[in-house]
Parts: sequence; structure tokens; C-alpha cells
Amino acid sequence: MTFSITGRCARTGQVGVAITTSSIAVGSRCPWVRAGVGAVATQNVTKPSIGNDVLDRIAAGADTQSALDNVIGAEDFPDYRQVAVVDSKGGTALFSGSKTLGQHAEVIGRDCIAAGNLLSDTRLPQVMASSFETLSDLSLPERLLKALESGLHEGGGEEGPVHSACLLVADSTPWPLVDLRVDWSDECPIAALRALWEAYEPQMADYVARALNPDAAPSYGVPGDL
Repeated sequence: MTFSITGRCARTGQVGVAITTSSIAVGSRCPWVRAGVGAVATQNVTKPSIGNDVLDRIAAGADTQSALDNVIGAEDFPDYRQVAVVDSKGGTALFSGSKTLGQHAEVIGRDCIAAGNLLSDTRLPQVMASSFETLSDLSLPERLLKALESGLHEGGGEEGPVHSACLLVADSTPWPLVDLRVDWSDECPIAALRALWEAYEPQMADYVARALNPDAAPSYGVPGDL
């Protein structure tokens, strides 16, 4: 039902998740990021609170594996959960329960984890992880999105069509640097996510500047803007 890439950029310290699934609004419940802390993809039969619970423990000083083990250990239904964690220092942790759906696979790469369930080809996570690793010269959002695209086009994708997708990246502010979502598409949500990213990327830094110092920020370029 889902495949994702969770990663961090060693150059910038950014952390993020790119994810797609066959159900609606994947971005509302599966990817979680926190600046200076880490990124989590919680998928399969999703319990959204796992994301923040793991990040809270990392922020309090736990390593990624201890944080994930603690949260999963307190779960009533851990067998249904598939969770990938990458922290801002490159630490990784992974859990895939015994009731993860269909063909599923997970790969821990350099600064990333790729994972999926109900896959048509279990090589898909390796394709995504390899793509992410080889594109270290690109920005983190671009690397994550290209890795997701590689999973769709080269890795075989899911057993059925995907319908929603999300790109979520944290940088240095308490809010995400990138939070782009395609909540439903009958065509290809990853292609729609690509179009959103290409429209948003040129404006991305301006939105941060407006939040931090509106007096020095670029013009909005709309009627009535001074």
C-alpha cells in the first residue's frame, strides 16, 4: 500500500520523507519531521502518533534504535506497524512487524531508509536507496523526490496504483521547509508532486524570509503589495 524514502542531508542537516500510497491523504498521517532531530515514516497500518513519539525521545537524548524500540515496545498492535527513522546525525532505525502487508521490503542506506509494503517487486527499496545515495550533490527535497520517482519507474511500484503522495522536509525552523501534498489523484500523484515541487522551489526561501523578517523579505508580487 505504501513506499517511502526517509533521509537526511549530511551537508545541511535537513531531514525529510517522500512517500506515496494507494489510499487518500498519505501526508496527513505517515511522514513526520522535526528540525535538528530527525524524520520518521510510519506506514502499513498506520498509527500517526508513532512519528512524534519517536521524535520526542530522540530530542530528549535517545539514539534512534532506542527511541523506536521504546515506542514499539509500548504498542498494543506492533505487528501491524512499519516504521523508518533517520535522525539529523545520520542514525537509523527500522521496524517492520509480522503483519506488514503483502510483499514488503526495507533497505537501510547511507543517511536513508527505503521501505514499502504490498510491493510488486521487493527490489524497489534498494532502487530508491541507491538513487538517494548517488544524488548527494542535490538538495534534500530533490533527492527524496527523485528517489520516490525511481521507485515508481524502475522499482516496479506497488501491486496496485498509488493515489496520494507527500514531500516533507525540515531545515532549521520549527515548521517544515517543504510540506507538499497530493491528497488524491486518479492519474499519478508522484507526477503531480513533481509539478508542485517545481512551482514551489523557486519561492521556498522567500517564504522563510517573510516568516523570519517581513521587513527585509521580497515583495509578494500581488496587487496591493507595497
